[in-house]
Amino acid sequence: MTNVTIIGVDRENIVVSRSIDFALDIIAFCEVLESQRKFVIANQLLKSGTSICANIHEAQNAESRADFIHKIKIAAKELEETKYWLLLCEKATSYPFDEKLKFKVNELGLIVFKILSTSKANR
Repeated sequence: MTNVTIIGVDRENIVVSRSIDFALDIIAFCEVLESQRKFVIANQLLKSGTSICANIHEAQNAESRADFIHKIKIAAKELEETKYWLLLCEKATSYPFDEKLKFKVNELGLIVFKILSTSKANR
């Protein structure tokens, strides 16, 4: 898990740490896909799955509330795309699938959409 140190106090940033963990799991799963020569889906899933984390990280240093909301919206869009690629893996009989990734992307989605709704309400 990732910790953020603020004035000598460690405080876990849940969305940052969960997104990093998810991105690392996506990388590992995409390596499995590539080892089975599923290159197209592996590439798409790798891009969208790691982009969630990248946009969450960018949001941590947003220039304004509007910029923060925009970056979180992009993370939410990438999250939905990632769900799509994982769904294809789940439904395709010739593809591997990891149930843990489905759970983690849904859990991360709940956090991201809560952040988004709270941020919009506090404009």
